[in-house]
Amino acid sequence: MTGDSSAVPDTYAAYAEGREDPRFTEWLRAQAGPSWDAATDNRFTRELHADTLDDAVFRRYLVQDYAFLETLVGTFGHSVGDAPSMAAKSRLVDFLGTLTDDENDYFERSFDALGVPESTYEDPALTETTAAFRDLLLRASREGGYAETLAVLVPAEWVYLAWATAEGDADRPERFYLAEWVDLHAVPAFESFVEWLRTELDRAGAAASERRQARLADLFCRTVDLEVAFFDAAYGADDAGTATDGDDRSW
Repeated sequence: MTGDSSAVPDTYAAYAEGREDPRFTEWLRAQAGPSWDAATDNRFTRELHADTLDDAVFRRYLVQDYAFLETLVGTFGHSVGDAPSMAAKSRLVDFLGTLTDDENDYFERSFDALGVPESTYEDPALTETTAAFRDLLLRASREGGYAETLAVLVPAEWVYLAWATAEGDADRPERFYLAEWVDLHAVPAFESFVEWLRTELDRAGAAASERRQARLADLFCRTVDLEVAFFDAAYGADDAGTATDGDDRSW
């Protein structure tokens, strides 16, 4: 694991001992260490909330996130097949509808407002971080089971809930593409879904063998690390491709 988790018990059994109603996902978050704080409170999210984020930075971020969305949708789709009950399958399918409808509409309107040509967001040059993130999700779903898929989906969604709700009643950004990006991840429906995802992983993780629990922790921590790197890459701290359609903006 890459996070500093030296003060956290190495095993879930040791973590749960003596705790009333321990949660597997709380152990995972603790295992992520400082990386969790870096993912949920960082320059990018602070500037987004404050409406000071440079458009060039957000364009670069949004193009990469749209590329990531395709893989995320596929991973959620895979989890539907692995889900242990019809109720769980239904909950996952409902969220897939949000990703492919509400979020996709948001992306298209935002790209238009930001002047991002369709050719750029439909076939972007991926950063190393985006490529690594997509690979992690694909491997977790293809090489593991339901628990492994949840181990990457939970932090991917939980991180966004955490930073989106961090500012409480602070003023919304004026630019709609920043305000709506916060709103999409701060609404009660999303909070409820993340809590449900966590409960699913709590159940699956607590029932797993110690060896598998360690694997789930590795996947969780790696996802959090990549969330941090994804935000950093928006500032050009990665090898993103460069647009060539009349200006020198890097996407």
